[in-house]
Amino acid sequence: MELVSKILIAVVALEHLYILWMEMFAWETKGKEVFKAALPPEMFKPTKGLAANQGLYNGFLAAGLIWSFLIKDPEWQTNVALFFLGCVAIAGIYGAVSATKKIFFVQALPAILAIIAVLLK
Repeated sequence: MELVSKILIAVVALEHLYILWMEMFAWETKGKEVFKAALPPEMFKPTKGLAANQGLYNGFLAAGLIWSFLIKDPEWQTNVALFFLGCVAIAGIYGAVSATKKIFFVQALPAILAIIAVLLK
């Protein structure tokens, strides 16, 4: 279960690095493709700064998850991973309620599965 939890944490971290890239650097191209149902096309340019700010926060989540891999103490490593996975899960649940249900499956569910794997290791 140790390997499964590490893989799931890495997947969540990589996903948030991708979100960082999309929201900070590709909002008017890839962001427009991904969020086409949530935002009219003419709103991507004026919301570029807001999206970049969101992307930065996603980067912090990824950084925290990556940091958990570098911690030597097993208890501290677990606690840091659970904290950042919990942040991702809560953000995904909030996004599913406030924006689109798809966010639950894309963001919250992988984090929840990683939390379960970490708790079972």
